[in-house]
Amino acid sequence: MSVSLDDLGAELRRAGIADVRTDPLSIGMYAADASIYRVPPRAVVLPRDTDEVAAALAVARSTGVPLTARGAGTSCAGNAIGPGIVVDTSRHLGRVLEVDPESRTALVEPGTVHATLQASARQHGLRFGPDPSSHTRCVIGGMIGNNACGNRALGYGRTSDNIAAMSLLLADGRAVETTTGVGGTPSLTGADDLVSRLTALTDDHLATIRTELGRFGRQVSGYALEHLLPEHGRDVGRMLVGSEGTLAVVTQARVRLVTDPSATCLVALGFEDIYAAGDVAHLLRGLGAVAAEGIDRRIVEVTARRRGPAAVPDLPKGAAWLFVEVTGADEGEAMAAARRVVAEIPAVEARVVTDPAEVRALWRIREDGAGLSSRSPRDRPAHAGWEDAAVPPERMGEYLRRLDALLAEHDVTGLPYGHFGDGCLHIRLDVDLASPGAPARYRSLVEDAADLVASLGGSLSGEHGDGRARSALLPRMYSPEVISLFGAVKHAFDEHGLLNPGVLVDPDPAEASLRIPRARPVTRSRDGLAFAYPEDDGDLSQALHRCTGVGKCRAAGTSSTVMCPSYLATREEKDSTRGRARALQEMLDGGTISGGWSDAAVHETLDLCLSCKGCASDCPTGVDMATYKAEVLHQTYRGRLRPRSHYSLGRLPELSRIASRMPRVVNALTSLPGAKRLTLPLAGVDPRRNLPTFARQTFRAWADGEGLVRPAGDAAGLDHPVAIFVDSFTDHFSPRVGQAAVTLLRQAGYTPFVPAERGCCGLTLISTGQLDRAASTLAQASEALAPAVAAGVPVVGLEPSCTAALRHDLPRLVDTDTARSVAEGVRTVAELLVVAQDEGRWSAPDLTGTTVVAQPHCHHHAVMTWQADEALLARTGATVQRLGGCCGLAGNFGVELGHYEVSVEVARQQLLPAMEAAPDAVVLADGFSCQTQVADLSDREAIHLVELLTR
Repeated sequence: MSVSLDDLGAELRRAGIADVRTDPLSIGMYAADASIYRVPPRAVVLPRDTDEVAAALAVARSTGVPLTARGAGTSCAGNAIGPGIVVDTSRHLGRVLEVDPESRTALVEPGTVHATLQASARQHGLRFGPDPSSHTRCVIGGMIGNNACGNRALGYGRTSDNIAAMSLLLADGRAVETTTGVGGTPSLTGADDLVSRLTALTDDHLATIRTELGRFGRQVSGYALEHLLPEHGRDVGRMLVGSEGTLAVVTQARVRLVTDPSATCLVALGFEDIYAAGDVAHLLRGLGAVAAEGIDRRIVEVTARRRGPAAVPDLPKGAAWLFVEVTGADEGEAMAAARRVVAEIPAVEARVVTDPAEVRALWRIREDGAGLSSRSPRDRPAHAGWEDAAVPPERMGEYLRRLDALLAEHDVTGLPYGHFGDGCLHIRLDVDLASPGAPARYRSLVEDAADLVASLGGSLSGEHGDGRARSALLPRMYSPEVISLFGAVKHAFDEHGLLNPGVLVDPDPAEASLRIPRARPVTRSRDGLAFAYPEDDGDLSQALHRCTGVGKCRAAGTSSTVMCPSYLATREEKDSTRGRARALQEMLDGGTISGGWSDAAVHETLDLCLSCKGCASDCPTGVDMATYKAEVLHQTYRGRLRPRSHYSLGRLPELSRIASRMPRVVNALTSLPGAKRLTLPLAGVDPRRNLPTFARQTFRAWADGEGLVRPAGDAAGLDHPVAIFVDSFTDHFSPRVGQAAVTLLRQAGYTPFVPAERGCCGLTLISTGQLDRAASTLAQASEALAPAVAAGVPVVGLEPSCTAALRHDLPRLVDTDTARSVAEGVRTVAELLVVAQDEGRWSAPDLTGTTVVAQPHCHHHAVMTWQADEALLARTGATVQRLGGCCGLAGNFGVELGHYEVSVEVARQQLLPAMEAAPDAVVLADGFSCQTQVADLSDREAIHLVELLTR
């Protein structure tokens, strides 16, 4: 039965489903997951309960439109996309329904985020064993679909080893219940005829199943039919784990919980090369390791380059490393286990890591592997597709050697890492998918790789599932009899092929529906882009396709991450970094969004982007949505009438200079009763916002009176000269910050001065997409500061967003050596103070007994990092609670009409609760917007670092 898009949406709504989406934006976003494929659905359903899932399935049956169940959309193999109805359980079906400490189980909905389950279980001293690197956003339903494992599978097994029971819907609409051997006696109720067919199929192929399936722990490819053997209790439930949504749809699951270990210890083992690490990794299971993860120097170098050398703790000597976690009943027992590992494993050098911060940093390198490896050692885009093969662990070293030889034959490289103790390797490959001939080139590579793995007795997938990436390669691993048996099992469950077609059985070719070959280059020379995109060969399209879909932007914020505040506030995919990247890809690649830069769908997804730049540092692939948003606004409104806020807020520095001539008059006018309510909406500003008070004397005027103003190049002979960049916020609203900075820098042995040449960073022009004007403004600023930088004088910024604009945006908008030189010469106050203290010219004040709630500015975190500030505060002895996330104001964002509610909700994520929990703490916030948000939403006042250190 053929049905139109509109009719399908109407059918789904008539079936009682409240949240059905068939708009171009939703279709475009859900056309991709974390794989290299693009398959646009015809409708997206976000069910609110099991009845709505059943209704979607009923419509699929009646219309003949297939259905694909989706969780967080983090599938690297393409098993979360489909051509029909995509059912996203992560939006509304994410509850932990019960935690039972006595039975050590939990009942969850399929869209429950792994981290949410862990938080609930942890209250009872329990945990869910499997822990994929995507644990902050992956959902239990997706883990069931892929039979996910994670870093600690050595200790806790695969998902199939931890599922006690499931409620499922079959393609024909029947609701069935399974109990697995994990939870008791295996059974399936509600479909006796299906059980009989599966029993007959199994009994007809006993020898084949026993010899080809279930040969080692990470053999995830295909259906796990070994669980249907009589000696395994004919466990249909465990067989269904890993079937990738092709046989049934999970509606609830009861998962097994385990005791959280009393003590753990991490051992870092260094090896001459990654092959040597692979040779010995299989020995670690016998030494009680619960995790044995492998990386080599390539991924370490990428981490240091992306996040700075401080992001990589000291590692043992070597060019490759195994991170080995052992446990114990107490710290002594865990340490003894660690010493056994050091004694038994022949490594170049070993180190037992005891500092919790270093442990977290090392695990973060491993957990961000999928994103960090999205650029190859040759700095080319690297792709999933062959990212999950596994071999028997004792053959890991051999596989690594032979794989490298094969990749060299194909002129392909990648960054290898993975679960070496289990024999599972993750690697993204820089196979050329952009130039003509990409499909054939890709197919040749993966076929050769599949043959290699099969020759070693391995599995094409070790935990990600086969999906669209590897299903067509299964005949290279399995006999025709097994492939036929897979088809028969699929037919027994899903006679009409409704569930996740193109995956596992009757698969699409591995090279079908590739996403990257559709992309066209979008550059300055061809398309008039404003930014240079130097990290992406000048190509905005390549920059956008950095987004691999791993979905870290959907994770809950931590104390050291910002991304993605708008998603955390709304829980809508369109408000995530990934959703925005997918929408922009669709627009540029000629997909579902066809209206170009000004398409309403593009602006809908970008509207709630705070331009916080959190993704620029927190996204492991380096997506910088703030830059892309500015580019879109520039392209959309160039030469056209702009929104009102672009004029009022975008030109704030110019308006402030005018207001500073008569600050008392301006302040009096803006404080008149009703002034805000009447005037602010005319400027595109929310009337619930308070207007800042203009200082009676600007900082520059004060500095001039103090004899601090001099030409930028006239610093010769000064003792440790420092040029203070005078930003508009410090100058017109917070001159006290500039004055405190002068005092502090002098205390630290510097000679601060204010360059006579005026300059502006263009921040407000950038955030409103007025990029031609921003480039001109920045070019003038770089010329003004160039003499100081050329003389070796550091330029210090006080307002973090302006400092970040000089460091990051200046060289990307102004393509000159002068601009690049000035960007490299800009420093933060904390960076200068750390140098002064290290050189013995200054000591941090003693703030022992002072509690500080610190809200780092997002741009500070993303561009400069907050490491120097953190180190400096640690030296003061203060008790510091560093917040992650954004304050919610984010420059012009939280001030604009239509953003107030989201701005406040973002503040409620971390900032407001932290302030409420510490009513007597000093609130530290260098950013003027952060200080404004604190003042607007509380009765507290936030201060700048320079004020804290000069109190």
